[in-house]
Amino acid sequence: MSKMFVMSSEITEQEKLDLTPETGFNLVGIDPFEVHGKMLYFIEHFDRYQEALTAKKGRNNPDEYLILYKGSP
Repeated sequence: MSKMFVMSSEITEQEKLDLTPETGFNLVGIDPFEVHGKMLYFIEHFDRYQEALTAKKGRNNPDEYLILYKGSP
């Protein structure tokens, strides 16, 4: 099985801004087969980093690409 690498330049700044929470952490997925500007999708919001990290590690799909976006302190 090969993994597809998504260049961060393929993800728009607007996508990142739209999925960055005001507080806490958003668990976000990357769909490398989606069109430019629609590659990110929201999965779940967490108040604490440890909860977000545990959820990220708990997703057992090796073909799923995940990011945690942190809100402002």
